[in-house]
Amino acid sequence: MLSSRDSERVAELMRETAAAELLPRFRALAKEDIRLKGPGDFVTVADVEAEQRLATGLAKILPGVPVVGEEAVEKDPSLTDLIARPGEACWIVDPLDGTKNFAEGRDRFGIIVSLVRNTVTEGGWILDAPRGHMAVALRGQGVAIDGAAVKGGRRLRPPIGFVGYKVRKEFDRQLPPTRRRSLGRVSTLNCAAAEYLEILAGRADFNLYRRTKPWDHAAGALMMAEAGGAAQRFDGKPYAADQPLNAGLITAIDPRTLAEVRALFEAVRLPLLQGLPRG
Repeated sequence: MLSSRDSERVAELMRETAAAELLPRFRALAKEDIRLKGPGDFVTVADVEAEQRLATGLAKILPGVPVVGEEAVEKDPSLTDLIARPGEACWIVDPLDGTKNFAEGRDRFGIIVSLVRNTVTEGGWILDAPRGHMAVALRGQGVAIDGAAVKGGRRLRPPIGFVGYKVRKEFDRQLPPTRRRSLGRVSTLNCAAAEYLEILAGRADFNLYRRTKPWDHAAGALMMAEAGGAAQRFDGKPYAADQPLNAGLITAIDPRTLAEVRALFEAVRLPLLQGLPRG
């Protein structure tokens, strides 16, 4: 089990990394500092340098525990196999979540770190790098933002949340207006870190993702559960960090909201949800 002091060291390392590698480069990148890994998938020198600093620091906190970093996985995809090792632990790191926002000068980006043991997420940390807000969750010990405990439960009526552009377009096109009104505003921040923090802060209730890279969601899914909510795959099974990327994810600040949101999206003829059990 990670000690409270070790958890504090992880948070300190993330803040130091943001201050040293991210914030000085924000809105100061040269053209050669940005490249594309794939269509719409940006990577910058800040991603690479931040991941190296985080990996070095995490190795000092828990010696011998390997790091699965987003940028390292680009070079060696087999690193993700470390997440599923029975009885073993690994760190999962997103050194700059919201890279496209960062590269385009929008201040919605952050750092996400999680600790997974035997495929179960034991700890999660999310830093809103521009604003300095930090969410921390340890399994069985709750979740807090900037030291203040977060408790879930029904908040907004109708519920609002975050979905991708393609899903939102089909949802608005297909759902009858009378049913559509049972859900509030749906949008995207193009940054999982920011969206999870918005939900924890009470400004949103849920999110939905078609693809679930572990560095984007292992920490956030733990935080939803520790706040009293839920994180569920599209097939109804609980989220796990080693799940297939196309298994999908719906998280919500309380289970009832998750069930309502799931039912609404199942009413839309979307391939990603059609025919799957509710769970």
